[in-house]
Amino acid sequence: MKVGIAACSNGIGINRKPEIDELISTLNMLNVETVLAPHIYSEIEEYSGTDKERAEDLCSFYKDDSIDAIYDISGGDLANGVLRFLDYDLIKNHNKMLWGYSDLTTVLNAIYTVTGNAGMLYQIRNIIGKCKDIQKKRFCDYINGVNNELVTPEYDFLQGNSIKGIVVGGNIRCFCKLTGTRYFPDMNGKILLLEAFSGDIGKLATMFNQLDDMGVFTKVSGIILGTFTQYEREEHVLSVYDLLKMHINNEVPVAKTKDIGHGQDAKGIIIGKELSISKINL
Repeated sequence: MKVGIAACSNGIGINRKPEIDELISTLNMLNVETVLAPHIYSEIEEYSGTDKERAEDLCSFYKDDSIDAIYDISGGDLANGVLRFLDYDLIKNHNKMLWGYSDLTTVLNAIYTVTGNAGMLYQIRNIIGKCKDIQKKRFCDYINGVNNELVTPEYDFLQGNSIKGIVVGGNIRCFCKLTGTRYFPDMNGKILLLEAFSGDIGKLATMFNQLDDMGVFTKVSGIILGTFTQYEREEHVLSVYDLLKMHINNEVPVAKTKDIGHGQDAKGIIIGKELSISKINL
């Protein structure tokens, strides 16, 4: 297996090169050959390259028939800058799984919306993080077809008994950056996945308001709440679910999982693929 390593969002600080070297070495030991994009490390401020250059890096991996999948290792704020420079016909015709998380929410959802291609919401750097042993096992089992534990989160239902639909969304802040653009998905019948790393009560409330004003919550077939790192760490009186309930009726099924988000123990979920989950022991 051969993969391309890209950075569509903020460039990686050069001081973190040993971390990236370790990732490449680990992937090689797992029989995954890697090719590093030209624009990975920060050069000017947060930029590893211009928006167009980073888009060209990504498209070059789609065009290269020797590349089986693409792992984006970045996060931050800049990923939506590449969207207008992507060759979506090329991407559609060379369907490969793009892996990324956080700010890559913008790219994963844009590619699904324009091309119909699915992508993996997962940060490959988890295989060298503090939970690397379990993450390496999940990753290896998944890519070798042993099992799907990597993409099988555990859910608790907060409202309703089952959810079925195509998954869209991801990081709530980054997903909201797509509003008003041609890259925002058609939400009818979709499962909306939401998670966050940062965000106090005001920031989360305003994003829920935005999605509500767009009519999103009346269109979806259900909602999955992942982890909200900062908010849940601060132990607010109102939970994320409490904030969400201000915007949905009692008919919208809602599930919660601790397995999707920014934690280094996080599992993956495929954006643009149908998912069906039900409460255990109905």
